[in-house]
Amino acid sequence: MIERIVAGEVPAKHHIAMRQGDGSLYVEECFTRRGFDGPYTILYHQNRPHTHRVAADLGRGFAAPVRAQSDLERPLAKRHYRSQTLSSAGDMPVNCRTPLLFNRDVVLSIVRPDRDDDVYFSNGDGDDLYYIHEGGGTLRTPLGDLAFSARDYVFVPKGMLHRFVLDAGSQYWLSIECLGGMGLLAQWRNDAGQLTMDAPYCHRDFRAPSFRGPVDENIRGCAVKREGRFFGFRLDHSPLDVVGWDGACYPFVFPILAFQPRAGLVHLPPTWHGTFAARGALICSFVPRMLDFHPDAIPCPYPHHSVDCDEFLFYCHGNFSSRRGVGAGSISHHPSALPHGPHPGAYEASLGERRTEELAVMVDTFESLHPTEAALAIEDPEYHDSFLP
Repeated sequence: MIERIVAGEVPAKHHIAMRQGDGSLYVEECFTRRGFDGPYTILYHQNRPHTHRVAADLGRGFAAPVRAQSDLERPLAKRHYRSQTLSSAGDMPVNCRTPLLFNRDVVLSIVRPDRDDDVYFSNGDGDDLYYIHEGGGTLRTPLGDLAFSARDYVFVPKGMLHRFVLDAGSQYWLSIECLGGMGLLAQWRNDAGQLTMDAPYCHRDFRAPSFRGPVDENIRGCAVKREGRFFGFRLDHSPLDVVGWDGACYPFVFPILAFQPRAGLVHLPPTWHGTFAARGALICSFVPRMLDFHPDAIPCPYPHHSVDCDEFLFYCHGNFSSRRGVGAGSISHHPSALPHGPHPGAYEASLGERRTEELAVMVDTFESLHPTEAALAIEDPEYHDSFLP
């Protein structure tokens, strides 16, 4: 939902006849958000897009998150999960999400696929945002192809039919499923809908699908997720039979290193790193940047008592001055109501620093995050006490 795009062949107005070479009508599909009041895209198909034959044997999908039973009795504590120790699931993206933490607004998972999707997938529960920690490939949709690589965010709108075609090599993604929708921060839009000139990104930073025209991959299976359950369908025709589309609802790629960080006289709060907004959550990007420039500035983040938010951090690359014992792929979870901050010695050691090379994705949530059994299996039990002197 960055701006309106038109691709391929479309008629002069909505809802008027556009004919194929044999005189038959192209079939218009309206893809809408918030009923008819939100962003929308209109696609023109060679065949009817709304014929689905039930296929109970499709066998595609991933498990819904379930709170670990033992978490109900665990003490309140700062947590560190070593997601890098999760093995590759040896499967396709539609099958191999491993949920680690979740609430009613977001599901935070690791995805380690090793093969292409062999069906199309439509998530009817929420928008999907992937951070590509390692790997790359192509997101294939009826709107076209979208290439992505390491250090990209990949956004897939709720309900958008798609499949992933993977590049060779290791794949390691963070998945943020936004059950109440996701978009850019409203404060960075002007009255005309443009990104403002002081926004931390510009329209040119976002990549939209490259339209290919009608494509038939001879794939007829379709998996649809609704209320945490997966349903299988068979299609009579390729769903990529689109000759043109226009609208403002489509997948996009945003490279995390295109985010334009801010530096201040003294330390700025994490909200300045806000990249995407979701219901009940703020998604932030910490990228290499200059640090504070007051002569006595303390660049290290201050101890923080976040009484209303849980903090989730996925560490991607670089040296994290406020933490020890974490590395690429580490996940920290600092629950609300319990103060958190830098490890002993880090606060003082940051004096005089002028630049940081850290790269991390943060998700602040207003509802508590609950761990799954998969998260508990990769937890670092020493993390909470590592903050003691």
